[in-house]
Amino acid sequence: MNLESSLDVLKGVGEKTRLTFAKAGIENLSDLLGHYPRAYERFEKPVAIRALAEGEVAAVEAQLTAPLATRHVRGLSISTAMCSDGSDLLALTWFNMPYLRNTIRAGVPYVFRGRVKLKGQRLLIEQPAVFQIEQYAGMTEKLRPVYSLVKGLTSQAVQKAVRQVVAAKSLLREYLPLEIRKAYQLAEYNFAVAQIHFPEDEHALTLARRRLVFDEFFFFILQLRFLKSKREVAQNRFHIRPSQAACQLIQQLPYELTNAQKKVWETIGRELRGEAVMARLIQGDVGSGKTIVAILALVTVAESGYQGALMVPTEVLARQHYASLTELMKQNGFPYEAVLLTGSMTARQKREVYEKIASGEASIIVGTHALIQQKVEYRNLALVITDEQHRFGVRQREMLAQKGSAPHTIVMSATPIPRTLAVILYGDLDISVINEMPANRLPIRNCVVDTGFRKKAYEFIQKEVDAGHQAYVICPMVEESEAAEETENVIAYTEKLRTALSPGVSIEYLHGKMKPSEKNEIMERFLNNEIQVLVSTTVVEVGVNVPNATVMMIENSERFGLAQLHQLRGRVGRGDAQSYCIFMHTLDGKQIRQRLDILCKSNDGFEIANRDMQLRGPGDLFGVRQSGMLDFSLADIYSDADVLGQANEAVGELLKRDPELTLPEHADLKAHYELLVRQQSDHLNL
Repeated sequence: MNLESSLDVLKGVGEKTRLTFAKAGIENLSDLLGHYPRAYERFEKPVAIRALAEGEVAAVEAQLTAPLATRHVRGLSISTAMCSDGSDLLALTWFNMPYLRNTIRAGVPYVFRGRVKLKGQRLLIEQPAVFQIEQYAGMTEKLRPVYSLVKGLTSQAVQKAVRQVVAAKSLLREYLPLEIRKAYQLAEYNFAVAQIHFPEDEHALTLARRRLVFDEFFFFILQLRFLKSKREVAQNRFHIRPSQAACQLIQQLPYELTNAQKKVWETIGRELRGEAVMARLIQGDVGSGKTIVAILALVTVAESGYQGALMVPTEVLARQHYASLTELMKQNGFPYEAVLLTGSMTARQKREVYEKIASGEASIIVGTHALIQQKVEYRNLALVITDEQHRFGVRQREMLAQKGSAPHTIVMSATPIPRTLAVILYGDLDISVINEMPANRLPIRNCVVDTGFRKKAYEFIQKEVDAGHQAYVICPMVEESEAAEETENVIAYTEKLRTALSPGVSIEYLHGKMKPSEKNEIMERFLNNEIQVLVSTTVVEVGVNVPNATVMMIENSERFGLAQLHQLRGRVGRGDAQSYCIFMHTLDGKQIRQRLDILCKSNDGFEIANRDMQLRGPGDLFGVRQSGMLDFSLADIYSDADVLGQANEAVGELLKRDPELTLPEHADLKAHYELLVRQQSDHLNL
């Protein structure tokens, strides 16, 4: 048994259970250990109803004064009751849980736990968890892991499987050299893995998380350094001429490029013709015009007889880029053929595209990670562009680059990252910034409100829809939270919104656990205005360009980092109509309002990113990782910026002494690094 072993080596994991785990992306023991809790709950002792305060999560020991009453509103089941602790009354409400009427009896004491709200003059808990008295007593004052789950997978099943692996300590070999652990005061690996899943207390959890965050940053940076060392020896073998087609395209655009766009394009054009292979990051806010710069680069290499590839994170976005490129080629009379390659295409469609790519007939290739699959063979790939880099790991863009013979690389990102962090996170790339917005863009109007504003917000959305526009509503969670915080659930929220808006408004939901085909269909319908209001998790953060969407409403906005809120806000304001963003917070407090007010005062993503880094603390232990920007499992580049700096320093010192990791004392470290790279490659080739 080793970390690459299938889960069925564990007791209690048969074929059916193994397949259920696989749906959650857990294929082997390493995946299982890396499936960290998304939050932790602490179960405090019950308090008297009169001691409850609005906004807090609390438990009360009480009994229903009468049986549950259930009513149905447009398909939404709403169950209500009053409970008493002998002195005071508390209102309880459940959505879509009609079966509780048969399980909770009036006159029997239970513990009800949830977030307290004030509705009128009465205290209320919506969607409270219900416990037997003895059951709750055994849970008090302990930290309980809460995992992200899929249908059929329970938190108990995950815990049972993880405990077996943690118990087999021979599997968890310490790989970091002792001098690194001592220099940065890092916990031992076995301790960290055990405590991140089953923490003894908050101190142990803090130590465990810091060690594992360090590891994530350390191996990410190690990959970057090895990638950079390969590139530094690569010479530009492509003979790319100054592009007449690019000049024509610029002249034919219905707008003038900003000075920032012109400057970045001049740099790229010069480097395409230079002696060394280009490796450049283009950073710019959503809507700043990065895509047209990428198109100019693709047209330039096509004109010189080479191929260029553009890899984007979603199929809908790939199709939108492909349609735009095809239209531009047609309008300008360019002879270069563009093709689209995505995972959902049929085998026959893919085969036809493969042939065009291999023969060189296709000059511009647009697609998702399907571009890096083993069957794709390029004839003369000179330029690789990856859009929204934080959705692609280092290994993914390295694999695309390996499809050619040391091609030029452009990475585009709308993620606002302070330069101090960008230098580390994109250590293998030179950095260009597009820091101007097109002149025709109207600034987004913002407001920060509490839940008392929700009715007015719905009326405003209705007004914008009636005017022919569309709206996004963002919720943090997909399913009912098992954690202490109350967060809006996209599925239940969609039903609630359908009752609030007029029947003629088409409202649908979107979340990351849906099948790619389902997500594509929803986004296509939203793009075509067949859906007017889209209720979504942050999966729309990297979405399509929907110029007709004018309202972005973000529920539980206090749960997100400022940089991510700014990224989400960038989904609107992409047309010529005035757009609006409503930041709604469930928790109240001076600090929360001050933090969110920063977004009202600025639309500058880089200024906001710097403020985000300054404001973030070490993270909330009960939500192990905040809603971050880059796809690390635990690490957050803002709240963990100090650990990122330490990991960068540690990698630098290590590679000074042992550039290829060939020393015997680094054998375990190298083996672990190779395991991670192998797992990434296996995952990408699935």
